[in-house]
Amino acid sequence: MIKKKVLVTGGAGFLGSHLCEKLLNQGHEVVCMDNYFTGQKQNVVHLLKNPYFELIRHDVTMPFFIEVDEIFNLACPASPVHYQYNPIKTVKTSVMGAINMLGLAKRIRAKVLQASTSEVYGDPEVHPQTESYWGHVNTIGPRSCYDEGKRVAETLFVNYHKQNKVRIKIIRIFNTYGPRMHPADGRVVSNFIVQALKGEDITIYGEGTQTRSFCYVDDLLEGMVRLMNSREDFTGPVNIGNPGEFTMIELAEKVLKLTGSKSKLIHMPLPTDDPLQRKPDITLAKKELGWEPTIPLEEGLKRTIEYFKTIV
Repeated sequence: MIKKKVLVTGGAGFLGSHLCEKLLNQGHEVVCMDNYFTGQKQNVVHLLKNPYFELIRHDVTMPFFIEVDEIFNLACPASPVHYQYNPIKTVKTSVMGAINMLGLAKRIRAKVLQASTSEVYGDPEVHPQTESYWGHVNTIGPRSCYDEGKRVAETLFVNYHKQNKVRIKIIRIFNTYGPRMHPADGRVVSNFIVQALKGEDITIYGEGTQTRSFCYVDDLLEGMVRLMNSREDFTGPVNIGNPGEFTMIELAEKVLKLTGSKSKLIHMPLPTDDPLQRKPDITLAKKELGWEPTIPLEEGLKRTIEYFKTIV
């Protein structure tokens, strides 16, 4: 295997820290860049003793100069609580971050992967969602800072590829969960687990019949690395997520069972523009990457609950 030098932006975040770990375990040299807006140094502190790991505090909205072989652009707050806290910063991170990383990749002839999202589909009118679906997005809604920022980033990636021959990959990430999720990120898996472990009421928005698909972090990263290593003319976008579909009520009941919690379910109003269904069509990932998820929800939840027990 060829040892590569890899830059991971947002490397101290939930996904980024796991990706840094995976790349180091594969024998690569890793430079982790993060401004700690939502990432946490504690997520990567255990990697600092590895001589092939470097941690740099830097904001992706500012130009950055380095020599690397590959760039994974993961920098962006990814949960509604965090990306709505400073929506202008969220848009700038997606758009300026993409421009800066594409500019860097162009200069040093590196391959660059954009961590896009299922949010580009908005509240979908097509189910399950295929990569050819253009989406149903409110450009001025409370979630638009994230949705539109990621959509523009995809546009930039495709145009840098066409105009400047930059080698690109675009992954559309569906709901992912696992250890190192931020306990206050407002995502449904972490919310339910934290509430259950604390014995608090479990908050269900709306009727709880809206569905999500949940992909364990190890499965997601395997798909991401396979995409980066895929044939040169396959740029994506490609959906990576678990097509198993669960209602919020079903998820809450699984969390209650696995934690042994006596928490009660309470219902709150559904947030604006909250999608009612989200499920990936992974036909393309199976065909091009030979990838599909292997870790069932119950197994992934057990591992995630064990992690949360150490921090709650």
